[in-house]
Amino acid sequence: SGANLSGANLAGANLSGANLYGANLYGANLTWAKLDGANFTWTKLSGVNLSGADLSGADLSRAYLGGADLEGAALVGANLRGADLTRANLSGATADGTTIWPDGFDPKAAGVIFD
Repeated sequence: SGANLSGANLAGANLSGANLYGANLYGANLTWAKLDGANFTWTKLSGVNLSGADLSGADLSRAYLGGADLEGAALVGANLRGADLTRANLSGATADGTTIWPDGFDPKAAGVIFD
């Protein structure tokens, strides 16, 4: 937790269940990474490429995802309560009824696909 991984290339990495609480991943590449069950609470994910990443069951509560690319990401069961999704690309991301969204956020309008 609290690590500075700004700009890191973690494409395809297996970080399932990792504790990245409060970490800085600004501008990191996490395309197709396996991040299911990971803890991203209060994490800085601004400008991160998470396209195709598996974030199933991940805790992204209060994470800053401003400008992040989550195109095609799996968000089934993810917790995004209090997350900042300003300018985030969620086109084609998948979710279901167990996914928790920030108050007032409309995932369907953002292009999220529901299973």
